[in-house]
This record gives sequence, structure tokens and C-alpha cells, in this order.
Amino acid sequence: MLNIVTQLAEGLLISLLIFATTLIIALPLGLGISFVRMSKNKFLSFLAKVYISIMRGTPLMLQLMVIFFAPSLIFGFSTTAFYRYVAVIIGFGLNYAAYFAEIYRAGIEAIPVGQYEASAVLGFTKGQTFRRIIFPQVIKRIIPPVTNEVITLVKDTSLAYVIAVEEMFTVAKQIVAAKGTIMPFIVAAVFYYLLNALVAWIMSRIEKKMSYYTIK
Repeated sequence: MLNIVTQLAEGLLISLLIFATTLIIALPLGLGISFVRMSKNKFLSFLAKVYISIMRGTPLMLQLMVIFFAPSLIFGFSTTAFYRYVAVIIGFGLNYAAYFAEIYRAGIEAIPVGQYEASAVLGFTKGQTFRRIIFPQVIKRIIPPVTNEVITLVKDTSLAYVIAVEEMFTVAKQIVAAKGTIMPFIVAAVFYYLLNALVAWIMSRIEKKMSYYTIK
């Protein structure tokens, strides 16, 4: 049992790396894409819409396979073992950025226009208005849907197995095949559950701190 936990812990580190790196890439990238999506430039807005539609409309597993195999099948480049991890990070980052972009867009568009007008009357620039007034409110509004996506991301890290990245789920399958016991799957499920519980707790704490008032 201890040996199984130790082996899965090694895979868990890879899962956590995928999870953390994806958030580091996707959260700011998603914000940038949301700006392009809301741009008055119809061509740029159209491109953002197409990108979001493709990323949300095709399986993440397929996207990972395309990103990993495309360099060798299309351009004839040889891929290395390290590129497996690069492909996973690129795939997850681009995919989740599309989802976060739509969440940001919904949050920004939910802010009343009057707040922009009031800020302009007070002498705020557009940048100051967004940073000091709009964005803090957007963050508060989008925490619940972002939490859902982050929890989904924890589970989606298991999809890295499709290009042979040895995250926790892949390690669990290997142990099951070698030892003929279902225990690795049970231990992996506990790890996933605890990680998701931790994410939910952290996000709930953030949501409470972002509350401007409490109802007694």
C-alpha cells in the first residue's frame, strides 16, 4: 500500500505541474482573448470567436494529439520526450484560455455601463477605470464559474496520458496492469478528491474575502 502511494505521489507531482502551469498560462491569456473578442475591430473579434469555438468545440484529447504529432507528421521534425510535456502545457493552456475568455467576457459585460460613464465624469482614464473599478467587480462575479473550470482542470490532467505523459492516472494504470489490483485506482481517486476539495476551499475563501458586505 505504501509503495503504491509513493509511486502515485510521483505521478501527482506531474499532475500538479500541469495544473499550475495551465493556470499560469490560461488565466492571463484568457483575459487577453476576451479583450480581442470584445474588440470593435470586427476582424479581430471574428478571429477570437473562431478560436474560442474551435477550442471549446473539439475534445481536449484531440487537441493534445494534434499539437504533439503535427510537428513530425506535417513538418518532419523529430519530437523528444521533453516535447511531450511542452505539448501538454501548450494544449491545456490554449484550451482553458478559451473557456476563461468567455468567463471574463461575461463578467465584464455584466458591469453596468453607468459605472464607465461615472468614472469618465470623475476624470478616470479607461485604463484606470478598468483596473480600479471594473476588474475587481469582474473578479468577484466570475469566481464561481472559474472555480468550476479549475476543478474540471484537476480531473482533466489525466488526459495527458494520451501522449504518454506519466501523470498520476497513467501511473495508476501501470501499477494496476503490473500487480492486478484495483487499489491504485482507489488511491488515485482519493488524491483527486482531496486536491479538488482543497481547490474548492481556497476558492471559497477568496470569494468570501471579495464580498463587500455580509447579510446577518
